[in-house]
Amino acid sequence: MSTAPAPEPRDPKPAALVFDDPLSQQSSDDTDRGWGERSGSDSDSAADLKRFLDEKPPHHI
Repeated sequence: MSTAPAPEPRDPKPAALVFDDPLSQQSSDDTDRGWGERSGSDSDSAADLKRFLDEKPPHHI
């Protein structure tokens, strides 16, 4: 009797393709988090002026 050769390991199954609309999902950079957030919750005109001056582009000096 002859012995059957050992079966070769098969390649893992490739990941399933997803055909959903990628633009219907929100990405991590699609939010306003980190843009214009204030450090304090009190509305202070001096703090607003400081924030304005800190965020002013260099060509507006």
